[in-house]
Parts: sequence; structure tokens; C-alpha cells
Amino acid sequence: MFDWFAKIGRSAIDFFARFGREMILFIQTVIGFATLIPRPGLIIAQMYSVGVRSMLIILVSGFFVGMVLGLQGYNTLVDFGAEESLGVVVALSLVRELGPVVTALLYAGRAGSALTAEIGLMKATEQLSGLEMMAVNPVNRILAPRLLAGIISMPLLAAMFSAVGVFGGYLVGVDMLGVDSGAYWSQMQAKVDYNDDIVNGVIKSFAFGIVTTWIAVYEGYSCIPTSEGVSRATTRTVVYSALTVLGLDFLLTALMLD
Repeated sequence: MFDWFAKIGRSAIDFFARFGREMILFIQTVIGFATLIPRPGLIIAQMYSVGVRSMLIILVSGFFVGMVLGLQGYNTLVDFGAEESLGVVVALSLVRELGPVVTALLYAGRAGSALTAEIGLMKATEQLSGLEMMAVNPVNRILAPRLLAGIISMPLLAAMFSAVGVFGGYLVGVDMLGVDSGAYWSQMQAKVDYNDDIVNGVIKSFAFGIVTTWIAVYEGYSCIPTSEGVSRATTRTVVYSALTVLGLDFLLTALMLD
């Protein structure tokens, strides 16, 4: 019995110690944003790496998710004679939930794992130690531009996902199933609210960009500098990011609905 309590206590201490290290490093990284002002090229390069290179999977996934929403939504709405509201169903589903959440999950699998592996290999090959020997702060030079690029890229990727998804729903609902084109767009414009729907979706994607990018950066920076350590850190990035995004989505949704 006492061993069981001791094990729980050690796990709790380890959790809070890890959380404290993460927060200290996060604050140091955010402070390092100021050093990027005279060097915007670092941010642009990382935005290309984590944002532009993730666009293909985001756009393709958004298109097919929108098509599925259009098909499923039509089959449900037609039973109630409300198929003209298909545009509202597709748009609200994407803007409020699926756009930010699915984009964050895809981002974690594509860009997050790549960030962890890249920083982990830098640590394994002692590149980070080399920067410190040259009086270059690796937090400002390596972590800060990647974190900032992820924070900027996530809302843009989520917006693209939602836009392409709406178009995919249009193709299925209007071109394939015969929903009136004017009703599809007019219902969407009338029912989708800027503050309650679009702004809330942007806030979610912004929060997801922070947590997913930070998990990826921290796991790479703190991993064991071996090939096995890097692979485990990459796996943890994807798993932790997915769980955090889903949990945070519930909390944000509950707060926004109040």
C-alpha cells in the first residue's frame, strides 16, 4: 500500500518538475522573440518549413473532409426537408471544430514530428553545444523562430482547410446532389457569425499552434541525444500533441459557449 502511494507521489513530482522545466524554457523562448526582429529571414525560412510544406496534406485533407460533410449532411438534412441548409452545416462544422482540430492533428504529424527530429538530431550531433561554444544562444537561434513560425502558420493553415472544405462540400451538395447553389451560399452567409464562429475558430487554431509547436520544440530540445532517444521524442510529440489538442478543444469550446 505504501509503495503504491510512493509511486504516485514520485510520478506527481516528476510531472510537475517536467512542467516547470517546460514553462521556464517556454518563457525564455518567448523572450527570445525580441531577438528575431532584426532577422525576419529566420522566421520566413521556418514558416516555409512548417507551413508551406504542410499545405498539401492540409488542402487535400480539407477537400475530402468537406466532401464527406456534404454527403453526410445532405443525407441527414433531406429527411427533414432542410437540404438547403447544407452550406450552414458544412461551414459551421469546419469553422468551429474540424478546421482547427484536424489541421492541428495533421500539423503535429507532419511538421511537429519533423521539428522534433530536426532539433533532436542537432542535439545528438552536438550542434547545439557548438552554438553555445560560439556564444550563440540556441534558444534564441533555434527554438524561438520555430515556435513563432508555428504560431503564425497554424491559423493560416486552418483557414485554408476550412475554405477548401467548404468548396468540397459545395461540389458534393450542389454539383452531385442538386442542392441550389444560391441557397448553399446565402444560408451560409446568413448563419455563420463572424464573432461567434470565425473568431472563435481563429482563437482555437492560434492556441493549437502554440501547444503543438511548443511540444515539438521542447521534445526535440530535451530528448536523449541518441537515435533511439530522438525516435522516442518524435513519437511523444505526435501522441502528446493529439491528446493536448483534443483536451484543449473541449476546454475552449466550453468557455466559448458560456
